[in-house]
Amino acid sequence: MKVRSSLRALKRKPGSVVVRRRGRMRVVNRANPRWNSRQG
Repeated sequence: MKVRSSLRALKRKPGSVVVRRRGRMRVVNRANPRWNSRQG
């Protein structure tokens, strides 16, 4: 999982969902787990 300053490009990928967990923004992608990332 990568830590990124901006999740804008990743949330446009097919199958991605933006989730807030424990005060952090995460992009969870079940179609391609390579695109999982968090911000903060």
